[in-house]
Amino acid sequence: MAKYQSINPYNNTEFASYKNPTASQIDDALNLTHMLYKKWRHEDPATRAEILGEIAHSLEENKDELAKLMTLEMGKLLKEAEEEVDICIEICNYYAKNGSDFLKKQPLETNLGNAYYIKQATGVILACEPWNFPLYQVIRVFAPNFIVGNPIILKHAHNVPGSAALIEKIIKRSKAPEGSLINLYLSYDQLADVIKDPRIQGVALTGSERGGISVAEEAGKNLKKSTMELGGNDAFIILDDADPTILRNVLQDARTYNAGQVCTSSKRIIVTKSRYDEVLKMLKDVFSNLKPGDPLEKTTTLAPLNSVKAKEKLQKQVDEAIDGGAQVYYQFPEINSNGAFFSPIILTDIGKDNPVFNQELFGPVAEVFCVEDENEAIKLANNSSYGLGSSVISKDIEHAQDVAAQIETGMTVINGRWITAGELPFGGVKRSGYGRELSELGMMAFVNEHLVIDVTKNNR
Repeated sequence: MAKYQSINPYNNTEFASYKNPTASQIDDALNLTHMLYKKWRHEDPATRAEILGEIAHSLEENKDELAKLMTLEMGKLLKEAEEEVDICIEICNYYAKNGSDFLKKQPLETNLGNAYYIKQATGVILACEPWNFPLYQVIRVFAPNFIVGNPIILKHAHNVPGSAALIEKIIKRSKAPEGSLINLYLSYDQLADVIKDPRIQGVALTGSERGGISVAEEAGKNLKKSTMELGGNDAFIILDDADPTILRNVLQDARTYNAGQVCTSSKRIIVTKSRYDEVLKMLKDVFSNLKPGDPLEKTTTLAPLNSVKAKEKLQKQVDEAIDGGAQVYYQFPEINSNGAFFSPIILTDIGKDNPVFNQELFGPVAEVFCVEDENEAIKLANNSSYGLGSSVISKDIEHAQDVAAQIETGMTVINGRWITAGELPFGGVKRSGYGRELSELGMMAFVNEHLVIDVTKNNR
């Protein structure tokens, strides 16, 4: 049986499988991408901006096919899959418009001569991407590196191989040079060998903490630069003065978007005492009105998890939480299905000694904590080995900004849940990883800042 399989989590039915590449196929891919890198070094990045615009147009033309396949492979609601394509179109257009300007040489002030640094490509990048956003995770690495001039070898998740193949096909059909992005269904042993290969100059990974540790170790042993976008158990802090309307609107999908399978979703809801009961009732109202069903149907509001294995893992974590003292405030009725549906649940009274206190629960589980005041909220938010995203809900924006600055995290949204766009940097701290993707910061992840200084006047 092939390791890469397309299994519809709605009915647990396999509909495609893919084989690992041969050693010869891997070598051909590395040769092609490396040769393209050499060619791109002599070209103006602006020549690729127009092509990236064509890729954005092609994503729009193939939106329906892309969205449906993502839904079939990992189970997300079709409307969410369509939104994902829209975000990727925006990212491509953002770098098509701004990428060349980001790469202009940067003058430096010095008395030693006329100095500046130029921003150059470094070579082929290996992108190891997860299943929860099959297109977005790829495009946010591909688009900036395409402008920079770093071709991509893609190792996508095992359960979205069809999406990986379709993304590669769309990019090829968009006038992008052969080798701009090559999808390989690598085994773990093959992945390690590719990282070691001298034609690979960097590794970008989005995924689990365990996967990040393994790939970062392999990259480090071979002196390859890496970026790691890993997990999180993001804090969602609700202050005393939170606007009820904003709070209600944000809680509508804070824990159920993408069936709760978002690294930056609001996993730990931290509420000051005066608003605790109100928030629990709001969450119960959201959860109890969900409609499980076929994620391809517009009436469905609760999608399955990405796999039965994911469902079993999450159930084990919830069971451990309850055995460790957590209380169940509400749980959605059992869903009669052969698919990977998980009944959304609200947990309270999670103590610091609870097994899940410092874990990431990847699914529709709301962990609600009651605190005396905002100081305790901030302390609890920072009592985590993760630091990816967070939210602060408050009417006083300036005060919310002060609170945000005290949270040990890579991103904070005020009066909203997680958000992403081409112009916004994405990344975390602590065990949530390092480096940034998207925005100008992300574009510099695998760029050589090459110093050039003219000291002629000092040597006459």
